[in-house]
Amino acid sequence: MKFYTIHELKVGDSAHIKKRFSKADVLQFAEVSNDFNPAHLDENYASQTIFKKPIVHGMLVSSLFSAIFGVQMPGLGSIYTKQSLKFTKPVYLNDEITAQVTVKELQVERNRVTFECVATNEQGDVVIVGEAEIMPPRGK
Repeated sequence: MKFYTIHELKVGDSAHIKKRFSKADVLQFAEVSNDFNPAHLDENYASQTIFKKPIVHGMLVSSLFSAIFGVQMPGLGSIYTKQSLKFTKPVYLNDEITAQVTVKELQVERNRVTFECVATNEQGDVVIVGEAEIMPPRGK
């Protein structure tokens, strides 16, 4: 694991992660979160929705941003302080999602970094957009 202080980051720096979401991932997330919405778990129910098949929990997909912040950029010792999310398209089982964060603003005096957050599917469709505020580690 690596980490960056606010003085090592610059506007435009980015990092990404890819993940393919399986049925097992969705079931585990349902267990941990207690979100047993049948739109995620029941093929018959989901077939009657606008999505026509089960969708991956949006919060599970958005957790990829947390993975980037915690282990890549800013990395070890970072503290998540704020997040906004907009879910723009559904994510289906076995979709490979690329989550990317990009430094948007540095607030050196507050030791805060604002990141643009974007997740896309294999076809390049944006599935989540948002913004996060992170407190990076203060020193090495």
